[in-house]
Amino acid sequence: MAEIAIIGDLFMLPEVFAQKIETVCGNDHTIRTMQQPWPDVPMEHGYAVAGMDGLKEYFGTAEEVLDFVGDADIFVTHLAPLSRAMMEQLPNLRLVAVSRGGPVSIDMQASRDNNILVVNTPGRNATAVAEFTIGAILAETRLIREGHESLRAGDWRGDLYRADRTGRELNEMTVGVIGYGNIGTRVVRLLRAFGTNVLVCDPYVQLSEQDRRDGVRHVSLEELLAGSDVVTMHPRVTPETQGMIGKDAFAAMKKGAIFINTARGPLVDYDALYDALHSGHLGGAMLETFAVEPVPPDWPLLQLPNVTLTPHIAGASVRTVTFAAEQAAEEVRRFLAGEPPINPN
Repeated sequence: MAEIAIIGDLFMLPEVFAQKIETVCGNDHTIRTMQQPWPDVPMEHGYAVAGMDGLKEYFGTAEEVLDFVGDADIFVTHLAPLSRAMMEQLPNLRLVAVSRGGPVSIDMQASRDNNILVVNTPGRNATAVAEFTIGAILAETRLIREGHESLRAGDWRGDLYRADRTGRELNEMTVGVIGYGNIGTRVVRLLRAFGTNVLVCDPYVQLSEQDRRDGVRHVSLEELLAGSDVVTMHPRVTPETQGMIGKDAFAAMKKGAIFINTARGPLVDYDALYDALHSGHLGGAMLETFAVEPVPPDWPLLQLPNVTLTPHIAGASVRTVTFAAEQAAEEVRRFLAGEPPINPN
């Protein structure tokens, strides 16, 4: 009988993971759950606490996690950390299932050294982020933000109906999609349903056959920036992509173009974005992720009238929770059955 410890939170509900595991693995295992107060309480970062070196972000202390996991063979977690020192105090632990796109709360080298298999749930929120991105584009292209803010301020903006001021439809625009992974491919699919002309930039992948038939073009970053009415970001953060969109990239975009970032803050030089928006070179932006979170209350981009901002919620949906739980449960089932994992790290 396996002992399974689950640490969830107010987003990734531990009882959902327990139910999904019981569905695919039966009731022959001991399952215990713990709920952390994230996101009501912010996460820690590995460099901020002694002994957590190598962890990018996590929630909870080593002591409380060790006390809870104890003699468990399997640990299912969303944000709870596992450092090298912690693993050395968990001799029974053999599988860690992390319900995130990447196991950033786990010391991966230490897991290999301690013969602990770590799996994760890539693509858990890909559909949620893709749908959110379409909403973000529409909020800017159809002046939803402007209309909302003016009406809340008591100003009926009849001028937003003027031909020289009103919004544009996606079926007569070109949208540039940077990054063609789990999320970018879904964004492209949704854009094509609107009849949008789509450009894609990703040097490491090829377009799908369906996208090629639909007229989607694979182009260089330079061609994408120059030819797009809207530019939307969907790459991973790597040394190559960090800060990839800065002063020169914004200058290369069309005057009046719209910039969307629902990916990661470090991809973008936000000081350069502020300058491009403040000068009027860019028509607007929608930002969902930031280099520093929460953003400082005096952050200059908060003061601009042509920016929509949300607090990193694009991937937050009920289906993200259940899909991640289903993925984690299947990994647990495969481990118990002696089958190879789907998403090992």
